Amino acid sequence: MKNRTAIITGAASGIGLAISKKFAEDGANVVMADINDRDGIKEAEKINAYFIKSDLTKQEDCKSLIDKAYNKYGRIDILVNNAGIQHVAPIDEFPEEKWNFIINLMLTAPFLLTKYAWPYLKENKWGRVINVNSVHGLRASEFKSAYISAKHGLMGLTKTTALEGAPYGITVNSICPAYVRTPLVENQISDQAKTHNISEDEVIEKIMLKKAFVKKLIEPSEIAEIASFLCKDAASTITGTSITADCGWTAS
Repeated sequence: MKNRTAIITGAASGIGLAISKKFAEDGANVVMADINDRDGIKEAEKINAYFIKSDLTKQEDCKSLIDKAYNKYGRIDILVNNAGIQHVAPIDEFPEEKWNFIINLMLTAPFLLTKYAWPYLKENKWGRVINVNSVHGLRASEFKSAYISAKHGLMGLTKTTALEGAPYGITVNSICPAYVRTPLVENQISDQAKTHNISEDEVIEKIMLKKAFVKKLIEPSEIAEIASFLCKDAASTITGTSITADCGWTAS
């Protein structure tokens, strides 16, 4: 990965930060994008990465992110679509504005970023697009209509772009983990407790780990290792698929 340029969204914390750190260790020019510039700038300085504040619900910010990354390093090789949020509510109480925001951030933005990065990947005749998906891109759970719709759509985008990228040496894959120990997961515990009318302590056991056979939350660094492998030449024939790190969830 040495001297390749990698863009990671949602990079100020959680999985995005872990991938940024791993790619920096692997020798890549790391471009970290996030709406949270306070933490993003601080974390980028630690690993000598280039931080770009981006509101990926805005088309112009998606375009600007790709343009700034290319202008900085003169090439784009890897795109990691990771940015996301969660909102938990029954369908009849789900706010329309939350639906629009989640779909824009977690499905439209990956489409736009892939579209804008695509010419540079084709020019290289080598590229990696990694969509940080979820087990919820393969399975459904109640009270997460927008999140699950976006993740299922992201799986479709993964497959389609993988077919289009194959002639140019571009691979596109989704990583589909179960619950990862991130601020996104931690922040939904209270919402889950309220929706299911259980205590916060019961949420991890009865909701998050209920369908997992390996009873643990996944560490962000474990997902970063998978992303790193997908960027290696040894993974050149892996494309258009979901790499599940779901603690056995989808095996049952």
